[in-house]
Amino acid sequence: MNRILSAIVATGFGLAASAASAVTVNWADLTTLSGTTVTGAIGSVGVTAVAPGLSFAQVAGGTDYWVDLGYTQSVVNRPPGTDVIALNRAATNTITFSAPVKDVYLAFNSWNGNTVTFSAPFTIVSQGCGYWGCGTFVPNAGNTGFFGSGEVHGVLKFSGTYSSLSFNDSSENWHGYQIGIGTVPEPASWALLIAGFGMVGVAARRRRTVLAA
Repeated sequence: MNRILSAIVATGFGLAASAASAVTVNWADLTTLSGTTVTGAIGSVGVTAVAPGLSFAQVAGGTDYWVDLGYTQSVVNRPPGTDVIALNRAATNTITFSAPVKDVYLAFNSWNGNTVTFSAPFTIVSQGCGYWGCGTFVPNAGNTGFFGSGEVHGVLKFSGTYSSLSFNDSSENWHGYQIGIGTVPEPASWALLIAGFGMVGVAARRRRTVLAA
């Protein structure tokens, strides 16, 4: 019985760890542009991006700027399709989610010479070449901002739970971004893991009852 329980729990942990080992991002489907506000969704979660420095936004068709290696060094999937929010004037930009989400990912396109600060610290997931050339993120001391050295294309991760995220950028011809969130383990993995813990609890209670008797 103990061997069976151990196998169930180990399998549950293994499946959960396997799901977490590869960085797969759920990218937003941008659907509406109204003035300088872009809205869309990531699954059942609504996304609103208020971009006072908006140059343009592609919410249906257009050029696919999400090409090449800057998005896929450590990311399974680059942003799909052509959706992009493009900025060209210094401003405070705010991204709001309709429900709290865990781990926000932002993909960047051509942030050449930009100085950017965020409302939360980040880690660099990938960086390098893209549609317009190559470059790197040069983060500040607290990893709450970066300078775009060259035509940097890549992905930053903001770990934690967020209802909103904001950033300030500087003026430049145009530089684009797309919004994503982290994936969760498959429901079957969690169901198996929970079932395993439940069986362990039942076994522990039975053992205590036997010892008490």
